[in-house]
Amino acid sequence: MSAIPEEPHQSTPDDSLPPTATATSTSASTSASTSTEEAPTPTPAEDSGSSRSRQGVWALLRRLHFYAGVFVAPFLFLAALTGLAYTLTPQLDQLVYGDKLHVARVVGQPHPLADQVAAARAAYSEGSLAYVVTPPTAEDTTRVVLNVPGLENDRQRTVFVDPYTNEVKGDLTTWFDETPLTTWFDDLHRNLHLGETGRLYSEVAASWLWVLVLGGLALWLGRARGQRARTMRGVLVPDRSARGVRRTRSWHAVTGVWLSVGLLGLSATGLTWSHYAGERFGSLLDAVHAHAPALDTSLDSKEPNGGSAKAGGEHTGHGTAHEAGHGEASGFDVSLAAARDAGLGGSLTLTPPAEPGNAWSVAQDDRVWPVHLDQMAVDTRTGDVTAHNKWSDYPLLAKLSKLGVAAHMGVLFGIANQIALALVAIGLILGLTWGYRMWWLRRPTRGDRRAAFGRAPARGVWRQLPLPVLLLGIPATIALGWALPVLGVTLLGFLVMDVLTGVVQRRRHA
Repeated sequence: MSAIPEEPHQSTPDDSLPPTATATSTSASTSASTSTEEAPTPTPAEDSGSSRSRQGVWALLRRLHFYAGVFVAPFLFLAALTGLAYTLTPQLDQLVYGDKLHVARVVGQPHPLADQVAAARAAYSEGSLAYVVTPPTAEDTTRVVLNVPGLENDRQRTVFVDPYTNEVKGDLTTWFDETPLTTWFDDLHRNLHLGETGRLYSEVAASWLWVLVLGGLALWLGRARGQRARTMRGVLVPDRSARGVRRTRSWHAVTGVWLSVGLLGLSATGLTWSHYAGERFGSLLDAVHAHAPALDTSLDSKEPNGGSAKAGGEHTGHGTAHEAGHGEASGFDVSLAAARDAGLGGSLTLTPPAEPGNAWSVAQDDRVWPVHLDQMAVDTRTGDVTAHNKWSDYPLLAKLSKLGVAAHMGVLFGIANQIALALVAIGLILGLTWGYRMWWLRRPTRGDRRAAFGRAPARGVWRQLPLPVLLLGIPATIALGWALPVLGVTLLGFLVMDVLTGVVQRRRHA
């Protein structure tokens, strides 16, 4: 038997529904969280029984959805708008920095990396050599990345070199390989250019988005069980025959259903690198030993000509080809050759050892299916691969975290990822707009005009919760508040506001 019985036929237009039926639409301001409904009429069995029933769960969902929708929607609007702008950065980079990112023409074979690094250092001698990124395609330039004094906030100088001519095409101040333009949009989306304080806005959005999505889905699907939407079509297709607030609610809810997976993914991945929840997530990875394995670059136990094992148990034969003492620049060519021989393809990041006597590291950065993100340590004295971290051997949580972050940034699977993110962002913006429209349509036009918009669902609904739900829900909420501190603090704020509202109402009617 459905917890939400079929709604009786309404002979009046939706716009004229009484204020008590209008309140929950505000919750629609939650992006994908769908439709808040008027309180369902209890069945005779429920009405004649205890006041604690399943109806209390739905009532609490509606009230939480309402408050979260009203107060969190502005944060979600900002996140959606700035995120939509960020999805365009790969194309904008090509327009703005194309002369640096690409070669004029492909001619012959690329010069050795040692020569390209030497050309970059001749043009930009300050600072120290950090790493080199080989071209992703034959038309791209080589990136020589330098640590330069005076650049703050993890900024570096990246010099772009034509691998066919050794011509230096220019330089940019980069942040984790992002161009200045992409970095600007990244900061806009992440913290609104307000530093650490600004990060709270994005953490509020990420912390509440999953709550709104799941709560909205529960409300919409629960309503669907007893009303017109008894079929999948009613859940997945907007009701075009409806009018007024019902039509808007249908579009809002159906959009939320279609976007729910994407929105939940964005919420989860956004939380993994947020400030407070991100620290909790890192502690979880520590506890279950699920971090990506660290590459062992130590050479203390390795013999210079001992034929160190490669991945898969093979041994290299580069011991006589490259003698020790070739210098830092030639180490790039030795590392590159060893990695290519060991099967690493695509664009590679080659990093000199941080301390003398350690191995060089070589890392793949191929996020197009199938993903290739292997890492290798190379002894440049011999050309041997001394360690190999295979992507297939990463812990599951480490894989999900890395792929999830890449998907959130729009760099997984190429342009398909960008299109998907853009559609989700646009859908979120539309869902929020429809939510606020429902709130406006349900404003009181008669009777109590003290409220500018629709009233919130009834207070005190927690008293209607079944005891098992109440006893389990309180510790679960406390645990969630600890794991997601921003969610916990804002939820406490909603509770305090709700209590104060009740105090004011009682005094007003005293």
